[in-house]
Amino acid sequence: MTSRLDAIMWPVRTPRLVLRPAAAADAESVWQYRRLEEVSRWLTAAPEDLDGFRRHFEDPARLAKTLLVEHDGTVIGDLMVAFEDAWAQAEVAEQAAGVQAELGWCLAPGRQGRGYAFEAVDALIGICFESLGLRRVLASCFADNEASWRLMERLGMRRELYAVRDSLHRSGEWLDGMGYALLAEEWRGGSPARGADTDAQASIASASTS
Repeated sequence: MTSRLDAIMWPVRTPRLVLRPAAAADAESVWQYRRLEEVSRWLTAAPEDLDGFRRHFEDPARLAKTLLVEHDGTVIGDLMVAFEDAWAQAEVAEQAAGVQAELGWCLAPGRQGRGYAFEAVDALIGICFESLGLRRVLASCFADNEASWRLMERLGMRRELYAVRDSLHRSGEWLDGMGYALLAEEWRGGSPARGADTDAQASIASASTS
């Protein structure tokens, strides 16, 4: 399955990290941290065993929107880029096709607190705006996933939604949800909300990560 991400010259390197497209062979490496309860509690899907996770991970549609984050040759996290249309009235709908992307991320707990998540997602936002020409990126999470929404705020993303008990957790509890977004012009202008590039110590896993 082809993806708009195929247009990027991979890998993309940051000062400490390497970002690259995921492959089916990466399933077990990603499973090592996604299987942990402190991570899986926030994820959209949490298969119970490696075989189930492998089937989920290797789905061509999922691989087409998944990037991996490596540090010193080891996979320490993954990113999601799901391209989508912006809402538009019928007469201008074509102009709104594929102009934005929903982002998601997940980082191994043992690698948190060192600014890796900020570095990886900041690079991903740069790819979206500079290389892919998108006009807007967005992300969402459970309100209880404080580490994730605080990361969004450090990245300069703007809180656009706080919904009360709109999100059903697999525990059976209805939780509050939060949504953030960032426009290309805000990113290029240097959003005043951008803060320190350090990760919170809690689990970092966006609810939008599949």
